[in-house]
Amino acid sequence: MSALLGAIEAGGTKFVCAVGTGPDDVRAIRRIRTTTPQETLKAAVDFFLERPRLPEAVGIGSFGPVDLHLDSHHYGHITTTPKAGWAYTDFVRYIEQAIDRPVRFDTDVNVAALGEYAWGAGRDCSVLLYLSVGTGIGGGVIVNGTPVHGQTHPEMGHLSLPRAAEDDFAGCCPYHGDCLEGLAAGPAIAKRWGRAPESLPEDHPAWALEAHYLGLTITNLILAFSPERVILGGGIMDQQHLFGRIRAEVHNRLNGYVSPLTDRNVLNGYIVPSALGTRVGVLGAMRLAQSAL
Repeated sequence: MSALLGAIEAGGTKFVCAVGTGPDDVRAIRRIRTTTPQETLKAAVDFFLERPRLPEAVGIGSFGPVDLHLDSHHYGHITTTPKAGWAYTDFVRYIEQAIDRPVRFDTDVNVAALGEYAWGAGRDCSVLLYLSVGTGIGGGVIVNGTPVHGQTHPEMGHLSLPRAAEDDFAGCCPYHGDCLEGLAAGPAIAKRWGRAPESLPEDHPAWALEAHYLGLTITNLILAFSPERVILGGGIMDQQHLFGRIRAEVHNRLNGYVSPLTDRNVLNGYIVPSALGTRVGVLGAMRLAQSAL
């Protein structure tokens, strides 16, 4: 019998909890509004305890920043998040003690990358990059099945970028103002143009500027990590027309330097949408749980 796995995709607005054995066998799933740590984590635990059978391990993909160092006093904590009430929440210990099962913990974007590597658009890759563009911007890199960690974990959404010549928007990141997230995440688009991103038509100038910043970012990440595929997810990437614009921007910026990306047609299969769609986070957390067994 396949191991029963538990998964928590922990987001700033909602948690998604699931149990199953893999992407083709998700047996139960529940969405929980993110309120206080006490209410939200209890609701997540209750989801598992209500099941007829407890999972054998639980994987968590969390909003951050988080502490991933096993020898750290704050391992398993959400750390310096700006989300009110959640700074230094001891996430892992709470779940471990409540259900008495092994728990694995990583960032939301790292587990999304892991899900794509195992079951999605990165199954044939040794090195892949996943970038999520939505309420925030974040990215993860998988190398031979393992998410890249370091001093902390990659914070691609907070990269500093040269400004487009015509752009005088101040940015809206509470830490850095005009970093990538401050210029190109969903709230930045809404604040810059005074309208929700999903209400903007395809020919609105917002999208040319968005493709400019994302294309510049992806070019830098290609040069830094040399991924075999770049996978884009998150709500903003529901705008399918952005993919062509971003590929064109990357092609122009690379300017023939990286082979085989000198062929513009190759980019169609290189910069691609998430194959797991809205389930990428919770399925990635399920894949992370497998590593505990």
